[in-house]
Amino acid sequence: MQTEIILAGFGGQGIMFAGQLLSYAAMDAGREVTWIPSYGPEMRGGTANCTVVIADEEIGSPVVKNPDVVLAMNLPSLDKYEPLVKPGGVLVINATMVDRGAKRTDIKVVSLPCNEIAESIGSPRLANMVAIGALLTGKPVLDVADIEAALNAHMPGRHKNLLPKNVEALRRGAEYAKKELEKVKA
Repeated sequence: MQTEIILAGFGGQGIMFAGQLLSYAAMDAGREVTWIPSYGPEMRGGTANCTVVIADEEIGSPVVKNPDVVLAMNLPSLDKYEPLVKPGGVLVINATMVDRGAKRTDIKVVSLPCNEIAESIGSPRLANMVAIGALLTGKPVLDVADIEAALNAHMPGRHKNLLPKNVEALRRGAEYAKKELEKVKA
């Protein structure tokens, strides 16, 4: 099985770190993985996106045209990538930075206020981890525990003190997404 993911937002929202973290977690879990970053004209404030492909067997191409999952951390990313999600795929929207819902009805949508949840934990910089928790609830290609282990194994030493808050952000995003998805089923 192969899962193709696009993570997108403004530079400075932790998009690249989130993609790398998914990649490390997949590698540590014994999966095949590719990660391709793409930056806009500026590192902070410009556009940033990355593609992550996670598979059980060798990956033929890292190019993603119609992803299984899109994480849109801002409105320009939602506008650009929502039309590309495979029918039946998952779209995770950071409702803090997006003033509209999804236009499509043939995909699973998880919309959550990533920034507000992150700020309630203590840092707006945790919004990417909130979003990753939600993404893994919408499309459980990896367990949240895999991400927690990857954070512990790959987080730079100077940031190890942030590990508990990152784990809390992951879990809060996953919990929020679970409640949102249960509402849709009801």
